[in-house]
Amino acid sequence: MTAAQRVLLCPVTMGLLLQSLFLFLLFLLGSCLHSATAFPKGCYPSEEEGLKTFRCSNAQLTEVPRDIPNDTNKLYLDFNQIPFLPRDAFRDLPLLLELDLSHNAIARVESGAFQGLAEHLHSLDLSSNRLVSVSKDAFSNLKAKVNLSNNPWLCDCRLQELIRAVELAADSSGGIVCDSSTQEEHVGKAFLQVIADTDFCNVYKKTTDIAMLVTMFGWFAMVISYLVYYVRQNQEDARRHLEYLKSLPSKQRRSEESSTISTVV
Repeated sequence: MTAAQRVLLCPVTMGLLLQSLFLFLLFLLGSCLHSATAFPKGCYPSEEEGLKTFRCSNAQLTEVPRDIPNDTNKLYLDFNQIPFLPRDAFRDLPLLLELDLSHNAIARVESGAFQGLAEHLHSLDLSSNRLVSVSKDAFSNLKAKVNLSNNPWLCDCRLQELIRAVELAADSSGGIVCDSSTQEEHVGKAFLQVIADTDFCNVYKKTTDIAMLVTMFGWFAMVISYLVYYVRQNQEDARRHLEYLKSLPSKQRRSEESSTISTVV
């Protein structure tokens, strides 16, 4: 190749290099813009131990974010301000294995919040939230090991049913403590320790049965009172009528007495 040809090719080569560099920069810029718009601030995808992970820890979230990649295996939403979990909050995450919702402000879990996770989810962390009472239906068909420790639980039949419906995470049961209770002496005690001696659901059933008996007795007493009143009232009316008949002439009195006796009978 002659020197003249090299001079001619040099601008062409530089142009191609500049064009490639420009396209690469556009690609990087587009990727950054896509990530910025798709994910909330403080959230980012990664890969940990071969599992696709999405982290939103301490991201000041007030709700479960949308547009979480649906092939996510591990989701971290800990240390946020999420107040409740709505129905179908995670329905688009069929491959989720681990879900960390600890250290939030969750006070309510709607029935069906974990719908769609029953097949694969094996770890659910709801520790350090504001849960007082949750229906067992919220965890229906869920096979995951659940951490419910460090919440202000109301110890009653509902909590007892919930604990029996889920599988507790190892070493988490001691952290389920009665912040309040239907029986004052249980406050401050571990719930599993309390239900070893007290069956809240049986106590509730007995209380309900007693209330029903009292109600039935009240209605029965009202019916008896009405019957006694009715009989006494008729007797009083009959007595007055007989006294009136005695004051009549004998022929008219016998006719009236026959009519009165027939009426009473």
